[in-house]
Amino acid sequence: MALIPTTILTGFLGAGKTTLLNRILQEPHGFRIAVIENEFGQENIDNEILVQDGTEQIVEMNNGCICCTVRGDLIVALTNLAQRRNAGELQFDRVVIETTGLANPGPVAQTFFIDEEVASEYRVDAVITVVDAKHAMHQLDTYEEAQRQIGFADRILLSKTDLIAAQELQTLTERIKRINPRAPIGKTDFGKVAIAEVLDLHGFNLNDKLDIDPDFIKAEEHAHDHDHHDHDHACDAHCDHEHDHHHGHHSDNIAAFVFHADRPFNTAKLDEFLGGLVQVYGPRMLRYKGVLWMEGADRKVVFQGVHQLMGTDIGGKWGENETRGSKMVFIGQNLPKDTFILGLKQCLV
Repeated sequence: MALIPTTILTGFLGAGKTTLLNRILQEPHGFRIAVIENEFGQENIDNEILVQDGTEQIVEMNNGCICCTVRGDLIVALTNLAQRRNAGELQFDRVVIETTGLANPGPVAQTFFIDEEVASEYRVDAVITVVDAKHAMHQLDTYEEAQRQIGFADRILLSKTDLIAAQELQTLTERIKRINPRAPIGKTDFGKVAIAEVLDLHGFNLNDKLDIDPDFIKAEEHAHDHDHHDHDHACDAHCDHEHDHHHGHHSDNIAAFVFHADRPFNTAKLDEFLGGLVQVYGPRMLRYKGVLWMEGADRKVVFQGVHQLMGTDIGGKWGENETRGSKMVFIGQNLPKDTFILGLKQCLV
């Protein structure tokens, strides 16, 4: 049986998560979505779109979706929903989890890997982060949670963009890309967004495609050209942006950097090095992902992780005329990028 795709919807207080969620629940998309809401605060889902004849924890929507208010462990809620679905008591084909505005998405995402029963029923489709464009700069300056939510995202949706000037929007977008260069950025106006931008993104899955904003790559390579670095082998994004007045003076605790190489990795050396990194820096490593060229392998190796949980998978074959190489992105909190890059270089053949 196919695993149930699950979307984690996050964003800081007031960003517009619930507005977006209500919009999704009212769309005539034909999906039967189970929504898991956390227990903090008042009832978030608009009453008029609820059919008030469910149990105290499971409420049915008038378009066939259901809403579950989690009053305890997320694992218990997911397991109960799956059991009731398997027994024919509930019908749904997707799950959306709305986190609290102050939540760190990391533990929510980890739930799908650390619990065998959950992992046997569900898969994370994507982490969607809604960002309040009007207040985001202040929130990013003040709250680490706001940075974490952006760092974890597979897709970012900017709300309230009509309330700020074009230059402010550009500055914010550049800052978000420095924190997370792999998440596409879109807009949502009072929750209006195409359902295809929220569901079935396969953003969290292992695959042999690593999307990183091309402008981010160009910017870091330009910075390294300027500093006479050899960026053919390795490149460290977030290169002293404070010296570039176009980028502002924001030094976020959470930032991204990219490593790429045109020589293959020695498998044993890389395994040992990555294992050490995860042991030492795992709690500060929010998201990391890469497509790797391994010595003697005719297929790509794909790896990704969340904090201390790291996995690898075999990707597609290298094309006959394809330029082989490795590309990795790390998003984390105060990570010693020089240590990472030097260590990765030493794992190359």
